[in-house]
Amino acid sequence: MTRKIIVNGKFLRAQPTGVHRVAAELSNALADLARAGDPAVAGLDLAVWHTYDGAGTAAEIALPCKQIGPMTGIPWEQITLPFRKGKGTLLSLCNIGPVLSRDAITMIHDVQVRISPESYGFGFRWWYRLTQPLLARRNRAILTVSEYSRGEIVRSGLCPADKVAVVHNGVDHVLRTAADDGVIERLALRGKPFVLGLANTQKHKNIAVLLDAFALPELADVTLVLFGGAGREAFASAGLKLPENVLLAGRVDDGELRALMESALCLAFPSTTEGFGLPPLEAMLLGCPAIISPCGALPEVCADAAIQVEPNDAAGWAAAVRNLLDDPDFRRKYSKLGQLHAREFTWEKAARQLARTIQIIFP
Repeated sequence: MTRKIIVNGKFLRAQPTGVHRVAAELSNALADLARAGDPAVAGLDLAVWHTYDGAGTAAEIALPCKQIGPMTGIPWEQITLPFRKGKGTLLSLCNIGPVLSRDAITMIHDVQVRISPESYGFGFRWWYRLTQPLLARRNRAILTVSEYSRGEIVRSGLCPADKVAVVHNGVDHVLRTAADDGVIERLALRGKPFVLGLANTQKHKNIAVLLDAFALPELADVTLVLFGGAGREAFASAGLKLPENVLLAGRVDDGELRALMESALCLAFPSTTEGFGLPPLEAMLLGCPAIISPCGALPEVCADAAIQVEPNDAAGWAAAVRNLLDDPDFRRKYSKLGQLHAREFTWEKAARQLARTIQIIFP
């Protein structure tokens, strides 16, 4: 018997984020398994359905893609998609799916809106708090990306543990894009020690501890390079003062990010909660050591291959950076440990786990 699986293609119309990358990578990894005739996807008829404004990026997806209308955005997802699907099972990979459909599986990456509500606007919080409990109750199964997130979903009362399956993310996508070293010249970083971090003012990302660490005299000769969308105005609005040795790189593409990771002393990731945490693993796979907080899924995902520092210990973060700069053997140790560990997280493995979960739901 063939089971029709319709992947919710809303991710094709959105500004790329970590969640949307996961959806694209899983879709393409499933396509690779299908092309190879792999038994993992036997009996699954997989396709991505998308809106008219997602057609431009549909060419990047290897699964069969189909544009359906009318509408776009939330109305398309909540009305068009469930009423057009027929006997297909909807697979939504970006936290939210159609609440009207019971024949569905949704990946809820985290419950950050409950753990750290101050990190999100009112409308975003309201929508997630409304829809996720409905999805958790009505869907055939819920997917998530770590055992930590699985535990938080259960603790939040969304659904029982036996309804939640874990599919770890892959990270090998970073090896597909060549490094664009032009970003090193553009930011005048050649020959300078620098640490990478996120330009993000959400409270749970905890970038404040990095700003405090880089304001300390022991890091005066090291630059903190923050990449991402938040600019000086966003940091000022959040009450965060940028020390003189902080550089805002703005948004960077995959090639530029690879070049930065390969040239950086380390990546600093002090989040107080994460459903998974792709950036540390991306850096680790490229030989860039990661410093993380022992919070959320980060210890699960990074294990002892990353350096751990308590999230509010600015002096501890400064000391960890200093150790990597002053002790090349110490840095080489974590560079090698990180690479070996991160190689275990592939999108093929993730797609196999996803397909296995679907097969269990439909024996």
